[in-house]
Amino acid sequence: MTTHTQTVRTQTELLADLALRLREAELNGVAISPIRDELAAGGIEAAYEVQRLNEDHAISAGRRVVGRKIGLTSPSVQAQMGVDQPDFGVLFADMCLADGEPLAANAVLQPRVEAEIAMVLNKDLPHPDTTINELISAVDHLLPAIEIVGSRVENWDISILDTIADNASCGRIVTGTVPVLPTALDLSAAGMAMEVNGKVRSVGSGAACLGHPYRAALWLVRRMASLGKPLRAGEILMTGALGPMVDFPAGANAVATIQGLGQVRITHEEN
Repeated sequence: MTTHTQTVRTQTELLADLALRLREAELNGVAISPIRDELAAGGIEAAYEVQRLNEDHAISAGRRVVGRKIGLTSPSVQAQMGVDQPDFGVLFADMCLADGEPLAANAVLQPRVEAEIAMVLNKDLPHPDTTINELISAVDHLLPAIEIVGSRVENWDISILDTIADNASCGRIVTGTVPVLPTALDLSAAGMAMEVNGKVRSVGSGAACLGHPYRAALWLVRRMASLGKPLRAGEILMTGALGPMVDFPAGANAVATIQGLGQVRITHEEN
């Protein structure tokens, strides 16, 4: 007869194993099969537990948390994934690149790029009921950014459970080096164009981020505060894609231009 304690232990062992598989995929550079079926019983909560296990493992290994990212901010992508809310992931210091700094070959599995607006905070935001005014006053400056998304799951064959467990499919971020004060900028209307290898491959605007980048940021701030992991002064908040993501193979280069924020660029080194 299976006891409750045995059932809990089995579920705990399963999630630990899934977390290990994702870590090994990144370490070995070999993507794994989807894990959604094994997460199905526990749902989104179980997927976030896998993410948390890998965050804790990384911290214990000396990696440093420097911010958070929001994903699934587009209503069409949410519909595709069968969810009605965004997701989030953690940013570590070793994931952050500066404008023009190359992405090392094989650093990210199955890399794609998307343009975003990054917010850098000057205050802690510890309250689950943080107001939009409190958020706006806590934004020290804005930066144009590119997120290099990647998937440790084969062929990007992902569901919401796969991507949440996989740290919201985050690989690296690259941010511009000219900070922009947020005053007098209408971020929802800020247009974006991203070129890959000299051709415009993605266009969009701030309205793609839950209607406004500040709305996306507010969701993330409140969610992290409710989980006891609030955004802190100095941390980076990635507010979601302004347009479709684009494949980013070895040897490629990308330049994102965001109205009012300027440009940010990244190259992908070849083997």
